[in-house]
Amino acid sequence: MSSVIVVERVGLRTTVQDRGRIGLAHLGVPRSGAADWRSAAFANAIVGNPADAAVLETTLTGPTLRFEAPATVAVTGAPVDVSLDGEPAEFGSQIRVSAGQRLTIGTPRVGLRAYVAVGGGIDVLAVLGSRSTDTLARIGPPPLRSGDVLPIGAAPVASSRLAVSEGMLAGVLPASDRPLRVVRGPDATDDAMRSLCSQSFCVSTNADRVGARLSGATVDDGGEAPTSGMVRGAIQVPPDGGPVVLLADHAVTGGYRVVAVVIDADLPVLAQSRPGTPTRFQEVSTQQARAASEAVRRELAVASSS
Repeated sequence: MSSVIVVERVGLRTTVQDRGRIGLAHLGVPRSGAADWRSAAFANAIVGNPADAAVLETTLTGPTLRFEAPATVAVTGAPVDVSLDGEPAEFGSQIRVSAGQRLTIGTPRVGLRAYVAVGGGIDVLAVLGSRSTDTLARIGPPPLRSGDVLPIGAAPVASSRLAVSEGMLAGVLPASDRPLRVVRGPDATDDAMRSLCSQSFCVSTNADRVGARLSGATVDDGGEAPTSGMVRGAIQVPPDGGPVVLLADHAVTGGYRVVAVVIDADLPVLAQSRPGTPTRFQEVSTQQARAASEAVRRELAVASSS
């Protein structure tokens, strides 16, 4: 029988994501990719996939998936209840699924997004080098609907035995005592950085894969600026002073001042933050930002080689 998954129930919003369309921003093509890229990479490592294999990204409520052939699955990201034909299955480790069985992903206890990796990857058509769904530019496969059928790629020859510990998962979950680290942006001033890093904000209800608007405080030095290129993690300040942090599906250009940029190692935390989550910032040097990214890369390399 063909290696496919039937989406019996889609949940609130489920999309296909990989590492995104890297290196095309100068052509006007956004990157997109998994909002919590770290959890997606762990899920792939658990089932023995390469890091760029496509996974499913769920938001708040997860799907029910029927497998038409045997498969190896892993669920990571925000901790959720996982069941296989109604029986509990383990989060953060390999799940062996037989043909005809149904995997159900619940609602996260904390956090926002869970990731489902299948050995061989979700093998939908790649668009501009990626299988990611870009919800803003509408590039790639549309968000999933009930009844969709997803092909699965060839299973890896060597299967990993990695299981993700609670400590490893904790790195992507919001914590009140852990500020998000930022480096200065092109429009930073001392006053703006003091304002950004001395106050507490909240993730507003206006938050999605494109960006997260913050409420509860304002930052000086807002206003329009010449249109310029934008990067993932950029903190724009509109005229009302309410910061907006750009996430996976952000536009490639923007016309508001960028006072800071959330370092890539900490962006998964914001991607897992529900509306109402308290958010603080801490300025770090570019050297510290590179060191943090390198630490995550080492962690993922160890996971992938297990």
